[in-house]
Amino acid sequence: MVRTPQPSVRSPQVASFWLLAASLVVLCFAGGASRADVPAQAVVRFFAWFILSGMILAGLPFQWRKVRPVALLLTGAIVLVALQLVPLPPFIWTALPGRDLFVEAAAAMGQPQPWRPLSLSPGATWNALGSLIVPVAALALAANLDTQRHWRILAWLIVLVMAGAMLGMLQFSGARYDNPLTNDIRGLVSGSFANRNHFALFVAIGCLLIPAWAFHEDRNVRWKVLAATGVLAVMVLLLLAIGSRMGMVVGVLGLMLGAGAVQGSIRRASRQLPAKMIALLALSAAALVVLGVVLSISLDRAVSLDRALSLEASEDLRARFVPVTLDLAVRYFPAGSGFGAFDPVFRAGEPDDLLQITYANHAHNDWAELALDGGLLGILLGIAAIVWWLRASYRAWRNTASGNTLPRLGSAMILLVMVASLTDYPARTPMIMALLAIGAVWLNEGSLVRKSS
Repeated sequence: MVRTPQPSVRSPQVASFWLLAASLVVLCFAGGASRADVPAQAVVRFFAWFILSGMILAGLPFQWRKVRPVALLLTGAIVLVALQLVPLPPFIWTALPGRDLFVEAAAAMGQPQPWRPLSLSPGATWNALGSLIVPVAALALAANLDTQRHWRILAWLIVLVMAGAMLGMLQFSGARYDNPLTNDIRGLVSGSFANRNHFALFVAIGCLLIPAWAFHEDRNVRWKVLAATGVLAVMVLLLLAIGSRMGMVVGVLGLMLGAGAVQGSIRRASRQLPAKMIALLALSAAALVVLGVVLSISLDRAVSLDRALSLEASEDLRARFVPVTLDLAVRYFPAGSGFGAFDPVFRAGEPDDLLQITYANHAHNDWAELALDGGLLGILLGIAAIVWWLRASYRAWRNTASGNTLPRLGSAMILLVMVASLTDYPARTPMIMALLAIGAVWLNEGSLVRKSS
């Protein structure tokens, strides 16, 4: 009798799967902050370096050819940030746009112009460079997985989103939770994230993935659809409680794209499920959402709706940051100010009517901040990433094959992050960085399928 060999723990795919699953757990609870001075950064970066070191020592491969476009874009980002840390001779540095103030400071002190890196805040740029180890580790692990294990990672992500949602519901109920690893704000529904907008995006990504899980394969469709309906209803209510207006936008967008990614499977399943069951599920979910909205409004807990109908002073200031950031980007163009240098650069150039006792850590529009930080090279890298995403997304959504769901989900996941970046900086948090890397691997699978067919 011939025994079928079972995959060992040393198998590259098995080991990569478990390492990626473990890293996502660490990121779920310690990867929700972007500030350089929080303990979470040391935790997630140590774990990422530990994983990469383990891969090298264990001889695990990095199948970068499978994810060539993604690997090239990430390498370009690393090289761009690293170049901003190379010391430049005084005659080059002083000729760069936007450096006049610093040149005058050295002259006023009677000091010779030193060799300086392009970045106006080298420490912050070093932090930006160090943060890229997280997506590198996620990409290296995800590239080793086959389609079946990518679906398991998808299911694991849903579990982690549900765990974060439970924590958010505890916060909504008034329970006190202070994450010792992040700089979360007490009283806000932000899960394990430091920013409620980033937590809302995390929940919206869950709303995107759940329909795909429910309608993946034809087995156990009934109970999976029933479970997915209940979970999605809770997610929608949680988005109302979080208080993020952009979170509501990406949440609705995630639901629509998630259903669109598996529309063929939904049509097939609708023929198998009784019409009464479909109607009952739809009515139950709608009733639950409506009841939750009514109760939230009556109890004054529908924070997202309240904030959607009012404009806070802080939100007005954030909207006014964008044109100032764009003006600064023009001032420092084409060299840029350096990644992570927004705080000191904005302080030096902000108009008097924006002065306040608090400081602006980011532009709250990551597209504008990319132009300021990276200059011409940053803009070109961003354009290259968007062009790749558009081409790969076109192939993914045009292909109607049932096995093309993961590329569609990858396209949609990246889109949600891009939309959320219009009003915030979610891609600067380690968890969202890792999700972007995984989503890019999924999207790139569509190109591989097309080439092999």
